[in-house]
Amino acid sequence: MNTSARLVALLAVAALLLSTAGCNKLKARDQLNKGVKSYKNANYEQAIEHFKQAVFLDENLKVAKLYLATAYAQLYVPGAPGADNTRNAEQAIAGYKSVLEKDPNDVNSLKGIAYLYLQMQKFDQSREYYQKAITADPSDPEAYYSVGVIDWKAAYTDTAERKAKVNLKVDDELKKQDQKLCQDIKANNEARVDEGLKMLQTAIDKRQDYDDAMVYMNLLYLRKADMACDDPKAKAEDKQMSEKFSNDAMAARKKKADAAAKKTTGGIVLDQKK
Repeated sequence: MNTSARLVALLAVAALLLSTAGCNKLKARDQLNKGVKSYKNANYEQAIEHFKQAVFLDENLKVAKLYLATAYAQLYVPGAPGADNTRNAEQAIAGYKSVLEKDPNDVNSLKGIAYLYLQMQKFDQSREYYQKAITADPSDPEAYYSVGVIDWKAAYTDTAERKAKVNLKVDDELKKQDQKLCQDIKANNEARVDEGLKMLQTAIDKRQDYDDAMVYMNLLYLRKADMACDDPKAKAEDKQMSEKFSNDAMAARKKKADAAAKKTTGGIVLDQKK
């Protein structure tokens, strides 16, 4: 076969491959659309099969990979027993990670993994991925909030376990005779609490009416007060801050409720005072 004939043959094969690839992409889009329809109808198992086919036909179809991971996540029931339930979470995480292989800064995937680890009680892994989400999108208040919640959970759990060993409840006041215990709690949790307060304050700075973040600021300041040990002034100041954020949270929620009521009544707010 001469050079010209070989070139024609190669071009013919290339054209055939392009045609097949184009056909597969169209089929992938069709499977994606069918999967989205099943997903919206909460038929997640059927949706998963469609999304798997879409990814098989076009491995670069990122949206199909995201939907596939999210569909698996929808099947996961936090705290429920069974290998199948755990496998759903693991497959969801694997799906999100497959997106991250080509796009390491995909915030939806980072937060999806972080949320699943949080629901699985794997707090260190969850915190790691929320931190990655913050790096990818520093403007997102929810990622800061989530790290703050994880820090509170870690401090609360550690404190509860240490106090339980001496027959105390987590919110029981520590006495003078408990100073050794107080110092142990402080040594193990002060950094977590301080980071949590910083993260939650950042979340509030980015979303002024973030009432959930205010609630956890309230809870973290209670933990901070618990670690004041032999400093009654610091303890009183921390409790004051806790009360402040509790009031801020209630005020923010009332403001939201009033705004929702005003919207529902077409801008008219009825005075119900007697």
